[in-house]
Amino acid sequence: MQKLTNTIFLLFFVAIGQGQALPNLDSLLKLVPAAKEDSGKVLLYINIGQQYESNHPEIAKQYYREAGALSRKINYPAGIIKYINNYTFVLNMQGQFDSSLLLNKQAVEIARETKDSINLGKALFNTGTSYRVRSDFESAIRYYEEGKKVFERHGSEETQAIANDILQLLYYSLEQFDKAIEYGTAAVTYLRKVQNLPFLATAASNLGISYARKHEYEKAKALFNETYNIGLKIHDLNAQGSSMLNLGDIALQQSRYSELEKYFSKAEKIFLELDAKESLVISYRGLAIYYLFQRNYPVAAKYGEQGLAITNELNLAFEKRKTLETLSSIYIAMQDIEKGEEYLRMSTRVGDSLLSETIQKNTIEIEKKFEAEKKETQIKALTANQKVQQLSIERKNFLNKILLAAGAAVVIISLLAYRNYKQKQKIQEQRIAELETEKKLAATEAVLKGEEQERTRLAKDLHDGLGGMLSGIKYSFSTMKGNLIMTPENARAFERSMDMLDSSIAEMRRVAHNMMPEALVKFGLDTALKDFCNDINQSGALKVTYQSIGLENLSIDQTTAITIYRISQELLNNIMKHAAAKTAIVQLSHSEDTISLTVEDDGKGFDISILNGARGIGWTNIQTRVEYLKGKTDIQSAPQKGTSIHIELKTS
Repeated sequence: MQKLTNTIFLLFFVAIGQGQALPNLDSLLKLVPAAKEDSGKVLLYINIGQQYESNHPEIAKQYYREAGALSRKINYPAGIIKYINNYTFVLNMQGQFDSSLLLNKQAVEIARETKDSINLGKALFNTGTSYRVRSDFESAIRYYEEGKKVFERHGSEETQAIANDILQLLYYSLEQFDKAIEYGTAAVTYLRKVQNLPFLATAASNLGISYARKHEYEKAKALFNETYNIGLKIHDLNAQGSSMLNLGDIALQQSRYSELEKYFSKAEKIFLELDAKESLVISYRGLAIYYLFQRNYPVAAKYGEQGLAITNELNLAFEKRKTLETLSSIYIAMQDIEKGEEYLRMSTRVGDSLLSETIQKNTIEIEKKFEAEKKETQIKALTANQKVQQLSIERKNFLNKILLAAGAAVVIISLLAYRNYKQKQKIQEQRIAELETEKKLAATEAVLKGEEQERTRLAKDLHDGLGGMLSGIKYSFSTMKGNLIMTPENARAFERSMDMLDSSIAEMRRVAHNMMPEALVKFGLDTALKDFCNDINQSGALKVTYQSIGLENLSIDQTTAITIYRISQELLNNIMKHAAAKTAIVQLSHSEDTISLTVEDDGKGFDISILNGARGIGWTNIQTRVEYLKGKTDIQSAPQKGTSIHIELKTS
């Protein structure tokens, strides 16, 4: 099951400027008929909308639109920005991120034109948030950095605190949880001091999510309970429901299944009242899991099917995949294997579709950036050519005049001008070639990073999704065994099936580990390579000796470490597939500003000239990664004499 905190995280996007203590709603509504058509009425509409947004978001949007229309009518730019800030808060809460981005960019332009520094900072942060939810972290960071500078110059302590909360969300998205906690703690500390409860509820919930991702569950639970109590105090149903989902998710991660109903039932009632259907899907899935572990399979199936119906209605692909996985486990536990397998196949198809969309989106973005940069380079080159041609024409006109006086001088000057033109053309061509090389390297870097991100995501999905489901199937089979009477022959067959299931779980974990080894992320390249070589030794396929020299206390950036690990992985796989070798040596060393990787084997060797025409994916991947790190490769091999591959990479 997907971590519920990810979905709740999306419900707490903040439009800076909200959170003040507001008058009673009834008293505000009574002021509307008599209010003049001025800035005061704009602020009245905004205040009324803020009262409605947590429990009745569509009514809140209606009042915000009234504020925006009146602000345009009376030419009140600050009112337009306030309308956008508040309106996009509700859009974010409803998942309408594209519309939110367009409006926030309008707010930035209005604030720049009017030189309104505080509203500019708010609009910049809101625009950064819109980019962040679209996973465009480069643009998000750019807007956040500019907004942070504006607040440091002109902002109050409160706006600084809210900015810290938003930066917490950014670093959470980048999975830099320590940094997220640092910003989140600063925000919560200040908001507690001034008792700004609406914003404190948001910041505390976000901080709890960061602690939960680091498995510091007690700290996370305390923050979620604080958020829930604030929600009760200020009558914020969204904060209450979100807290219940987060607490339920922690109970699930800690295998406290008996507590799930308490949290998810409360969340269900709240989100039914709010008509927040995506959160309702998560509530239903949590209840389905609770009743699955209570072995009340019909009720579990009922909740799962209710959630599935909503995902079909709203086309919630990600939630649909997780709900289908849960339903598959339920029906298998009910011994309806055919239906369980059908839901599993449906989940796989939805997951494949999501992966294809992600890859296609990333590819299109890379191509767009590359083409835009390429066109910009071409425009610059054409402009330079035009200038050169114009200078050449002027020079020729001048030479024609001189020709009347001195023909010989004209010939000499013409030759010099031609040589000068050719030299400039050659320099220009060299520069263009260098730019094209830089663009190719940038494209390669983007592809490699995208590949590693997909490997990481797939490894997590395999381990957390498929692994959990296989374990659930094994648990269901174990339960079934206790309730069945089998012949000795069937019992042996059943045990063999259980052994095969254990082997499948182990193989799945091995695949997930190969896609993104934990040792590489946690302990670094040296430890990860050592573990990989030991794994090959234990498999008996090849005896590998690993040596490392000069790597003590060496800090290698993660991109370089992953690239070296993948090169080593590919080389050893090639040895096992093609070399018929008995032993191999892997040596990784560091000297001054160079990292050297040597891989040798005692296999049958080959004629290295065949590599010039090699079209295999494996060798192409190795070459691409070495070129990306601006390295050099030396290969020594001959038939029946083994192979030695030496790669040198610059670290600075």
